[in-house]
Amino acid sequence: MATGLGRNRIRAAVLAVAFVAGLVAAAPTAGADPIPSMCADGWEATTLVEGVGNLENLDSDGNGGFYVTGLLDGYFAYVDSAGRFEKLLTGLDHPAGVRVAGPYVYFVTGDGLTEKPGTLQRYEIATGTTTVLLTELNGPNGLLLLPDGDLLFSTIGVNGPPTGIGRYRPSTGAYTKTWSSLPLTNGLALAPDGKSIYTDNLTMRIFRIPLDAPENPVVISAVPNLISMPDDMEATRADTLYVADHAFGSINQVNTTTGATCAIITGLIKPGPMRNPPDGTTSVRIARDGAGWALYITGMDGTLRRLRPPAGIDLTPATPSR
Repeated sequence: MATGLGRNRIRAAVLAVAFVAGLVAAAPTAGADPIPSMCADGWEATTLVEGVGNLENLDSDGNGGFYVTGLLDGYFAYVDSAGRFEKLLTGLDHPAGVRVAGPYVYFVTGDGLTEKPGTLQRYEIATGTTTVLLTELNGPNGLLLLPDGDLLFSTIGVNGPPTGIGRYRPSTGAYTKTWSSLPLTNGLALAPDGKSIYTDNLTMRIFRIPLDAPENPVVISAVPNLISMPDDMEATRADTLYVADHAFGSINQVNTTTGATCAIITGLIKPGPMRNPPDGTTSVRIARDGAGWALYITGMDGTLRRLRPPAGIDLTPATPSR
């Protein structure tokens, strides 16, 4: 998520908080801790790329490489399996969610509470050709490729009425501006049943949304800490959800049955004399790591990291195409 940096966005942030204040007040808070409980034993963190600005999102190419976006730096880039970093597109307006789909990579621009209208774009890997598919989007943020080839994207813009989650069908160009009206949404992940998705929003809650009933979201985890800024996420086939959280620069492990949450790593915060959120972890993906799986995460500190799990943790992704 990007709420933006600078005085011109403080008013918008206050308005957004006020908008969801009633929802937050209604959210269950019993058991919420001031800091995350930890479940980090055995996890191994490795830096793959560092010093590349403000990383917002990533997706795997399936061959050891990753496509990433630089939020404030305005780029779309590729990191190969050897860790070489190359900017493919520059001069973009707050690029965010990115998803690989066969010969293409889809990404959104205009992420933020008060940014100018955003876009959904398609990058052709073989030629580098970029096509703008949608315009006038209301702060597009997270992006998800569904098994049927459709794309979902979350929106957090407050320049107009909230537009929730949009749905776009690349094969026909069909577009539903508000597929789900859940407001100010952020991260998106496919659930292992293939019939629902997970998302979070500025109420600090995580929801399950049935694909055949998008107006019926169900809370599966609520306010794990007294301060929480959940961002992008990914689920495993065993239905464990991994969620990036700005507040503590953490990756949280969420039990989607009980809602219990713990952090497998914390402290991944953009360095500076004082904090200016969003400045923590932004996205997490499951991708191949040799014969197994690992978590790959981006952060506003400009670092791409790999998190290898301890023995006994199954990271097989819920997304069949991984």
